[in-house]
Amino acid sequence: MSILLDKNSRIVIQGITGREAAMVTKHSLDYGTTILAGVTPGKSGQDVHGVPVYDTLKKAIQIHEVNTSVVYVPPAFVYDAVLEAIAANIELILIATENVPQLDALKFLARAKQAGVCVIGPNSVGMITPKDRVKVGAIGGDNVERCFAPGRVGVISRSGGMTAETSWMVKRAGYGVSTSVSIGGDGLIGSSIKDLLQLFEQDSETDAVVTFSEPGTHFEEEAAEMLLAGEFTKPLFSFIAGRFTESLPEGTVFGHAGAMISGGTGKPSQKIFKLQAAGAHVLERFDDLIPLLKQKLD
Repeated sequence: MSILLDKNSRIVIQGITGREAAMVTKHSLDYGTTILAGVTPGKSGQDVHGVPVYDTLKKAIQIHEVNTSVVYVPPAFVYDAVLEAIAANIELILIATENVPQLDALKFLARAKQAGVCVIGPNSVGMITPKDRVKVGAIGGDNVERCFAPGRVGVISRSGGMTAETSWMVKRAGYGVSTSVSIGGDGLIGSSIKDLLQLFEQDSETDAVVTFSEPGTHFEEEAAEMLLAGEFTKPLFSFIAGRFTESLPEGTVFGHAGAMISGGTGKPSQKIFKLQAAGAHVLERFDDLIPLLKQKLD
């Protein structure tokens, strides 16, 4: 099993004719992912690495019955692209675009929640389920096997690059991943750590989860509350980056738009304290992940 993404995913890429989207399409196809269609207004009749392009998502769905969309359009057009996907009853939307206007994100995330649509991102590098050889987004690039091996450990990361790095550490420890998810680095995103932990808890083929976190948000505090309430019962391994940021001026943004300490919230020390108190295995150093996985899972 896996969460969200598997061999039954029928994928369309909105904005497929852009340079990055075309590259991602090729890498995904080479890995074995089934991409059925692409959408770029005015480009109907073209193809990208053999994937047919349509003017509208509605037309693509009529022909291919897709259920998963990857959004690779400029920030100003993400709002319309996501609303088009919601209206077309797409089940899963992954938004790769970063720096989406916050008002736009606020509105389309509310619409998605009302419609029961799962959104990953914005500013997500993608997600991958190695067992089924399916990935969406740039995750893994053109050398997927270097970092991602099939297994029974879930990975959730705020950082796109660290999604691959964390999965590689899991592989080095002698395990593999069930599904790895880059949840996105923008200030407003569709799915939190808590949302994905709920899915991993239900997945019989995920034995443990590793999270990579940054300053900002209440995501880790929510995860701690889940553990205390018995809503997540599997081993949780967490690394919180950016402890040095607590000595810097409040409101400073560290890399990602969402990595910001403000009003006393979002502090790494607070996240660490609450996760430890809830029973999570919190890493002092990222390198501690390998021996700790072996110790706790073996």
